[in-house]
Amino acid sequence: MVIINSYSIAVLLCVLTMLCWGSWANTLKLSNRDWAYPLYYWDYAIGVVLLSLIFGITLGNTGSETGQGFFENLGQASGKNLGNAFLGGVIFNLGNLLIVAATAVAGMSVAFPIAVGLALVVGVVDNYIRTSVGNPLPLFIGVALIVGAIVINALAYRRMPGSKAGGSNKGIILSVLSGAIMGFFFGFVAKTLPADFSFVETGQLTPYAAVFVFTIGIFLSNFVFNTYFMYRPVSGEKVSYADYFKQGNLRLHAIGILGGIIWNIGMSLSILASDAAGPAISYGLGQGATMVAALWGVFIWKEFKGAPKNTNLLLAGMFLFFISGLGLIIIARMA
Repeated sequence: MVIINSYSIAVLLCVLTMLCWGSWANTLKLSNRDWAYPLYYWDYAIGVVLLSLIFGITLGNTGSETGQGFFENLGQASGKNLGNAFLGGVIFNLGNLLIVAATAVAGMSVAFPIAVGLALVVGVVDNYIRTSVGNPLPLFIGVALIVGAIVINALAYRRMPGSKAGGSNKGIILSVLSGAIMGFFFGFVAKTLPADFSFVETGQLTPYAAVFVFTIGIFLSNFVFNTYFMYRPVSGEKVSYADYFKQGNLRLHAIGILGGIIWNIGMSLSILASDAAGPAISYGLGQGATMVAALWGVFIWKEFKGAPKNTNLLLAGMFLFFISGLGLIIIARMA
């Protein structure tokens, strides 16, 4: 299987993860005028599983590193490790559905900085406790700066016209709930992996098998979580399973599947990078997606259009805090 041994390449993969995780929600924005977000999310889940299977069959069975192939590894994995990877998918799915709902209500430039930023803080702390890789001083100063960026973003959003309305407050609440839940998923997946991806012990999962089982957890839990959002949506009208087939067309289905593929490219690269960078740094740097999503929301989707002029100063401060925090997370492994 293909694995990563170089820290510099691992950082590059984390940057690609950041771009993927910060950009996939553009597919939601492209479809939400014609397609209820719970229906979009079914296609997203299909795309997530599809990409993990493609990577498993190809990259998981090739490369210069010796070890178990994709299907062989799945067959020998312990029930505990399969369960942890699956549970990681369930936890992620609930948090991700909440961020999709928050994006539908408040936009990318609000939902992502609050939800993903909070998930970053929770995830870095959780993963560092599990696997203490990296210098804690720059790592946690970086985390503190990102907390500051979250606060600044919320203050900027409160300056938006009508921000005190119930719908706007709902977007912030959904974002906070999403971040608090999503921060724990990565650790469950990481604990199924060997300390060194070159030496997979009996019962452990390779990164490709772990991501595949993780995505199965996402897809199957969708029948519980997403069904709830279909019939009790936070915005828009309720929809049914029949609507998925009646209202959908090739374009809408393709957009949703593409969103899932983009996100899971990021997830797969993040897991591969965790071998050389450590889980805390790999996850934390990947969550720089917050900044990418905010850039999309502010400059492309114009989600802060109509805000007071000095709101731009708050947004600039948010980006500065995020960039500084991410920089410290990067050097934490080298310090």
